[in-house]
Amino acid sequence: MAEKEYWRWKEYNWHDENIDWKGSENITAGVDVGSVSSQTVIMVNGELYAFSNARTGSDSPDSARHVMNWALEDTGMTLNDIHYIVGTGYGRVNVPFANRAITEIACHARGGNFMYGPTVRTILDMGGQDCKAIRCDARGKVTNFLMNDKCAAGTGRGMEVFADLLSVSVEDVGDMSFQVEEEPPPVSSTCVVFAKSEASALLRKGWSKERVLAAYCSAMAHRVVTLLERIGVEKDFAITGGIAKNIGVVKRLEDELGIESLKAKYDTQIAGALGGALFAKTLLEKGRKKR
Repeated sequence: MAEKEYWRWKEYNWHDENIDWKGSENITAGVDVGSVSSQTVIMVNGELYAFSNARTGSDSPDSARHVMNWALEDTGMTLNDIHYIVGTGYGRVNVPFANRAITEIACHARGGNFMYGPTVRTILDMGGQDCKAIRCDARGKVTNFLMNDKCAAGTGRGMEVFADLLSVSVEDVGDMSFQVEEEPPPVSSTCVVFAKSEASALLRKGWSKERVLAAYCSAMAHRVVTLLERIGVEKDFAITGGIAKNIGVVKRLEDELGIESLKAKYDTQIAGALGGALFAKTLLEKGRKKR
């Protein structure tokens, strides 16, 4: 029997069966190859048509091909039917079939604007190995941004390390972190290696898994709040990325900021690829006008 991989998030694909893409003049895609996960979003005439979300492998071009093929699965569409593709994310220059590469900062702002509406002004992207605080205007154009240092603490990878350490499914971490009678002090270290050692010591002292998770979620939220405070949080505020699915971090972050984040009707992890598909639409239309 295979050993359970507690760190693994669910992988999935989806497409809208009500959209008939055949004969459409505007089919675009964004492929976001991140450090931990990769996504493809396909849009038909500016509408979300299909997406996929999977773990990034050791080879960026292969990861890009995998999420593209998975998004196309059961749609009848092929890569040749897509008119323009933008690559984004950590591995954006390694998307072999992309027409252009655009930074993940720009794509998350544009995708966040589509997901949350034109009132969003501050977007926090909590990714696999870094966090980005992005300020944007009503059109989803970046006006300012800050990134944390390249450390796994305060990121999706850090949460995966803790899920493995405690043998708790990463998708249950947020809910479990609230199963405590009172909030414990946050783990003191900002480095995931030392935080892991500290958590192990707390478990040996008799702390429950729930209490340790509460302490780590609290530390993670506080670390991100300090990043946001440096750039200034302007309403409306939204969160993208995998950690946006972790209520244990999100709720503590909102409480510390005193601001409630907007809730998405789309998967928060597809924001970058969605922004890429939107940029692809604009670039496709500009190219056609020049002809």
